[in-house]
Amino acid sequence: MYDTVLVPVDGSNSANRAVERALGIAQKFDATVHTIFVVDTTRYGESTLSSSDLVLNDLETHGASLLEEVVDSGDDMGIEIVQQIRHGAPHQEIITYADEIGADAIVLGYQGQSHELAGHIGSVADRVVRTAGRPVMIV
Repeated sequence: MYDTVLVPVDGSNSANRAVERALGIAQKFDATVHTIFVVDTTRYGESTLSSSDLVLNDLETHGASLLEEVVDSGDDMGIEIVQQIRHGAPHQEIITYADEIGADAIVLGYQGQSHELAGHIGSVADRVVRTAGRPVMIV
């Protein structure tokens, strides 16, 4: 039923729960998990100045660390993990990558790092659900 599952990460509690769910699905269906971290250039801009470079480099380093945690968890469970870092608007990059890999499903945290308001779905999750054109599981 699932061969390819995409799980975006940002370090939030919701994203961590999404990783657990995606790994569970992958284990059950012997699927590959793709994990993505998006450097939000709509928030921080593309680098043109040296200070922007520092911020983007820090974000990429943070993202790489989060992706490695997913890889380590997948290795422990015998699950193949493919990792990706992208720059752009998070919802657009998530959907573009899902299209590129032919993801059977996207497993996404209901809120990201930018806010944690009880009972409110985050803007990235909302946009992915409305525009993904494939099953999206919000956890």
